[in-house]
Amino acid sequence: MADITAGMVSELRTKTGAGMMDCKKALTEANGDMEAAIDILRKKGLSAAAKKAGRIAAEGMIVAAGEGKCCALVEVNSETDFVAKNVDFQNFAKTVAETVLTVAPADVETLKNVPLPTLGRTVGEELTLQIATIGENLAIRRFERFSVAEGVVASYIHAGGKIGVLVQLSTSKGDDPRVAAVARQIAMHVAAASPQYLMRSEVPAAVVDREKDIASSKALESGKPANIIDKIVDGQINKFYGEVCLLEQAYVIDPDQKIAKVVESLGKEIGAEVTLSAFARYQLGEGIEKKQDDFAAEVAAMSK
Repeated sequence: MADITAGMVSELRTKTGAGMMDCKKALTEANGDMEAAIDILRKKGLSAAAKKAGRIAAEGMIVAAGEGKCCALVEVNSETDFVAKNVDFQNFAKTVAETVLTVAPADVETLKNVPLPTLGRTVGEELTLQIATIGENLAIRRFERFSVAEGVVASYIHAGGKIGVLVQLSTSKGDDPRVAAVARQIAMHVAAASPQYLMRSEVPAAVVDREKDIASSKALESGKPANIIDKIVDGQINKFYGEVCLLEQAYVIDPDQKIAKVVESLGKEIGAEVTLSAFARYQLGEGIEKKQDDFAAEVAAMSK
């Protein structure tokens, strides 16, 4: 039997929102396997893990650059929120985003080697200088760049850089201002609704199988007749797709419409086919673990 540490309980509680004792019991039942413990809590209806797992806050900001047919999205991290409000840090993040937009580097390491002619340094050298000047560790974590020959790319930054979104609509009538307006509204929807995939075909089979297993277990535990379990599971899977697939989500501006219908209606309005071809959503610090020493000590004290 694996030892269940206070840190493990703390991590599971952060990822699921479940109570401390429930987390400890789930970890014990799962013999210390974090993913199995998440599933145990979900099957008992004690966790919102599908939405919260891995979304632990970190500091810094998300910045967008560009408009029209090409946009870039960048996440630059700092150790504290205080530094994230620093004008020099913000200007550096904007410079990084504009460089991604202009150069279209392959990855972060390639980006760091890009010269900044106005400063006489590379992006990586400027990052090092900012670290030395500001006195905190900084990092260019990731970026996304969308470019479309026919259509529109819209960006949206929420809460001062806590969430950033890109949405790409492909259409031969990309110059119609209605396309840009809808793209922007969908980007705002993505910020609020946090889809994980564009469409059903993008959802990995293992993810679907996991949801089916959870739905089946919950239905059996509730005492539902065996002959209707399959129908219940199918209903739950359709609901799951409606939560995680952008095209199947209810539009936050008009919940009676799905996003796919919003795009279809736009096409009819402008007289041309419109396709929602890509989206990206960054949430500041998602997946970055932060120390929670005080809480771990609290859990340790409770477990004695």
